[in-house]
Amino acid sequence: MKLRYLAAVLGILPILAQAEIYKAIDADGHVTYSSTPIKGSKKIFLEPLPTMAPPVAASTRSRSSSSPTDFPKVNGDTQRSRDETRRKILQDELDVEQKLLVEAQANLKDGADNPEVFHGKDGRTFRNVAKYDEKIKTLTEQVTLHQNNVDALNTELSKLK
Repeated sequence: MKLRYLAAVLGILPILAQAEIYKAIDADGHVTYSSTPIKGSKKIFLEPLPTMAPPVAASTRSRSSSSPTDFPKVNGDTQRSRDETRRKILQDELDVEQKLLVEAQANLKDGADNPEVFHGKDGRTFRNVAKYDEKIKTLTEQVTLHQNNVDALNTELSKLK
C-alpha cells in the first residue's frame, strides 16, 4: 500500500514542480514523502535538474553526405592504394599465422606421441601423467590461439572490397 502511495506521489512530482516536499521516517524505518508537513518530517530541497538541447538527429542530416562537411575527402585512387596495402598486410599476417598453426599442430602431435617418463632407482620406467597433461594442455592452447588468429584474419580479408 505504501509503495503505491509512494509511486503515486513520485508520479505527480513533475506536475507539482513548485511544491515543497517533506520526508518522514517512522519508527519502523518506513520512508514517507509528502507535499504537506508530517510530524517529524524534514523539508527536502531539490536542486533543479540540468537541461541541454537535444542532439541533432541523424535523420535531419543530409543523406547524401555520410560524413561531416569538414571531414577530409580521399580520392578513389588513394583509397584503392590504402585498401591494397591493408590487404597485403593482412595476407602476410595470415601466411605467418598459418605456418605457426601447422608448427603448433606438429608440436601437439609430437607431444602426444612422446609421453613424459622418468626412471626409478631400480631402473624401471614410469610415466609422469601430470606433467604430460600440462604439456598437452599448453600445446593445445597454442593450436587454438593460432586457429583463432587464422579465422580472424580470414574474416577481416573477407570484409575488404
